[in-house]
Amino acid sequence: VCCFSLPHVGCIGDTQFCFRFRRSPGRKLSLCCLLDQLDRDLPVYLKKDSAYYYGYVYFRQVRDKSLKRGYFQKSLVLISKLPYVHLFRTMLKQIAPEYFEKSEAFLEAVCSDVDRWPPPVPGKVLQLPIMGVIMKLRIPTYRDKPGTTPVVQNMHQADAQISMALPTVHEVDLFRCFCPVFFHIQMLWELVLLGEPLVVMAPSPSESSETVLALVSCISPLKYCSDFRPYFTIHDSEFKEYTTRTQAPPSVILGVTNPFFAKTLQHWPHIIRIGDIKLPGEVPKQVKVKKLKNLKTLDSKPGVYTSYKPYLNKDEEIVKQLQKGVQQKRPTEAQSVILRRYFLELTESFIIPLERYVASLMPLQKCISPWKSPPQLRQFSQDDFMKTLEKAGPQLTSGLKGDWIGLYRHFLKSPNFDGWFRSRQKEMTQKLEALHLEALCSENLVFWCQKHTEVETVDLVLKLKNKLLQADREHLPVKSDTLKKLRTHINDIILALPDDLQDILLKTGTT
Repeated sequence: VCCFSLPHVGCIGDTQFCFRFRRSPGRKLSLCCLLDQLDRDLPVYLKKDSAYYYGYVYFRQVRDKSLKRGYFQKSLVLISKLPYVHLFRTMLKQIAPEYFEKSEAFLEAVCSDVDRWPPPVPGKVLQLPIMGVIMKLRIPTYRDKPGTTPVVQNMHQADAQISMALPTVHEVDLFRCFCPVFFHIQMLWELVLLGEPLVVMAPSPSESSETVLALVSCISPLKYCSDFRPYFTIHDSEFKEYTTRTQAPPSVILGVTNPFFAKTLQHWPHIIRIGDIKLPGEVPKQVKVKKLKNLKTLDSKPGVYTSYKPYLNKDEEIVKQLQKGVQQKRPTEAQSVILRRYFLELTESFIIPLERYVASLMPLQKCISPWKSPPQLRQFSQDDFMKTLEKAGPQLTSGLKGDWIGLYRHFLKSPNFDGWFRSRQKEMTQKLEALHLEALCSENLVFWCQKHTEVETVDLVLKLKNKLLQADREHLPVKSDTLKKLRTHINDIILALPDDLQDILLKTGTT
């Protein structure tokens, strides 16, 4: 954490950035149950990854002749499992400058404020006090329409404390990040979608981390399922694993600032080199995609270095729209909204045919019998899926031409497809379990028991109790009335049995 938080590049003044690092295996999870419960209602791209932590940094470096090194250098770091970049960035902006001027007691007061924060419940408007300011925000839920951000209204002036309404908890300024590689956004979307190894070489940790986070978010609402490091250094425990030349580069996005990496990672297939990110006041120059052999020297010009040939034809319309925005001095927030909508529509056009095909793998409701185990999902067949694209492919929602079939074939081999499909499989299996529970509840179970032996009845009670435990443990999408009905059924069956069996069954499991 110390090595990540004190960057070695010349960041004079105040710098904010973010890094991500692997958790030690075997560590016990604190607050695990609470966060798991809240995780259920989050969009998939905001769910916590239990294998990683995020570090949010506010770093100050200023000249100070009174100090031995001639500089004051200090970082305040916030460690969290939650990817709420904007929230924690805003919070650090509030407290770090004062902390640098004051003592540890100030940090204790900050912690005391954070202890009063309510749980991070998705969909609820939260008010978070922090050193005399109240941050007001809303964490998205999976029910929100993709691409919409329900606006959190500013508080009334009558409030005694100052307040700020955060428009987002997690989004970065997309346009500002993509401005240096403005003409290649569609190609970069393809590279991220396919989980290709990607390096961002930037002049500072803030540019490196923001660009990596922007890349990861450009395939939203899909979750980026490979590893990504917004700020990667030679001190990272995965440094050897990620820089070895003995095997192909892994599916990961790295953000780096150390010139050493220009040499170490020059065998990587896709490299983005960015200069200083400035707020765009003029139309960025069109930078051609360069071959990797040109990336030999440390003073290589900004641009995208790759031999990748995109599957889809270039969409000139979005480039013109954003260029026009720059000329008309459209605010960068508005440019980001346009860019985010463009990426969202592109991702949705791509994923809808997959969603439609996977939904067809679900067994029909009439196949669900209360007296048999829930039916299995049908197998995913690449050939069957490809056949559906002719009539129900992305051409229904996107005007973009190109080799969509080739893009799907490549995607089906990627970690992003694997992660997406596992998640959909889990949801659909849980839905089948929930439908099976409902089918059981609609039966007259006491009447069934009268026709069967005591052994069969006891077996049924134990199975029903396990179903209840499973519904609770896996948070199955079951109505509370169904669970209530099932508990009643279990109690009615037990009460119809002999007293000695009643005693044993009432003590077994929980009803």
